[in-house]
This record gives sequence, structure tokens and C-alpha cells, in this order.
Amino acid sequence: MKQAYFNWSTGKDSALALYKILQHKEYAVGTLLTTVNQKLNRVSMHGVAEKLLEQQAKEIGLPLTKIYFPEEVSMESYNAIMHSNLLKIITEKEYKYSIFGDIFLEDLKEFREVKLAELNLKGVFPLWKLKTSSIIKEFIDLGFKAITVSVNANLLDKSFVGRIIDESFINDLPDNVDVCGENGEFHTFVFDGPIFKNPIPFEIGEKVLKTYSSDKSATWDSKFWYCNLISK
Repeated sequence: MKQAYFNWSTGKDSALALYKILQHKEYAVGTLLTTVNQKLNRVSMHGVAEKLLEQQAKEIGLPLTKIYFPEEVSMESYNAIMHSNLLKIITEKEYKYSIFGDIFLEDLKEFREVKLAELNLKGVFPLWKLKTSSIIKEFIDLGFKAITVSVNANLLDKSFVGRIIDESFINDLPDNVDVCGENGEFHTFVFDGPIFKNPIPFEIGEKVLKTYSSDKSATWDSKFWYCNLISK
């Protein structure tokens, strides 16, 4: 089989993509790779505690490789840290493929492929161009369970964070929000499903609104509701 590492976000798209990869048996996944905020000990973007990430990897039964980033990092520094860490990883394990759960963001896919090419790696995208409505339906029908841990406060109010991903959640989403949150509208933590030996136990903690500084010309959103999940 083709030697690969899997870019693991802790969320639903990663989980479904990994499920498909493991089912088809074309790629041998040697490790899950996750970026972590070094100061907060939380998964980048999703805000999931590092301990819960480790529990996921344990129940999936795959090794976990973490790349740590400072709380504030420029794109130049991000690229340099990723490059040096990936170079070490692929030198030790001779990986040739890097697997992602991306669905339709063309610019992100192009960015990944350019950076991978610098290391003679090829990107693999099991969910690419599938309809997000079909993806979320398959995710639920397979028995996966996930909870929202971060939502864009400019698009979704506090009631959407800390909710289980089910048909009720999907039906409540505004029309301008993708059902898989592919545009960054929300992020999730998967705690059960066919890739896990056992469910991940946790408690729902505090819900907080965080605002990140940005200049007036910035094109990204800067307000997010977070739901803290506490490992049991």
C-alpha cells in the first residue's frame, strides 16, 4: 500500500475522510498529524484540548504526531515551521502522500499542493467535490457523533456552539451557512463512530466569545463562540 500520513483536525470531515481511506485500503496511514497551539495546549482552530485529541488517536488506534505553533504566528513562520517538521517526518518514515478532509475550497487545495510539492509529497482528498449535503448525511448515517466546538459569531449565535451534529442542527442552520461548515462557519469534535474502538468521554464546559484583533482591511472573521470540552 501507499505510505501516507493523515491530517487530523479532530472534526467530522477528517473522521469521514479517514473512514473512507481505511475502508478502501489503498493507503497505509502511518500517523495522524495535528497542529497544536503551544501556549494553550489546544488544537489549532478547533480549540479542542490536547488530551481529547490524544484520546481520539488512542481509540482510533493510530500514532499521533503533533506540530506545535506559538499563539501568534505569521504566515511566513507557519510555512517555515510546517516545512521543517514535515521534512523530519517524511525523512524518518518515507511518506509519499498527505491526506486531507477538504471538500471544495480551491485556493486552500492549491496552497496545500504547492507546499507538498516542495517536499515531493502528493495530496489526497477523499471528500473532494462531493456534495456537502451528501457528506453530512453519510456521516450521520454511518453512526458518527460530533459536537460543535467553535462557531463563527458573525454567522451563528451562541445556541449553535456545543450542539450535537444531527438532522435538527442541520435544519436550524441559516441558508448562508454550509451544512458541513466548509467555509469555516463551524468546527466540530468527533467523539464516536465506526473508526473508534470506544466513545470519547467528555463533559461540556463553559461557552465563551473570543474576539481576535484584525485591521479594517482584513478579509477573515474575528469573532467566534467556543465551547470548552472537558476530558472525563
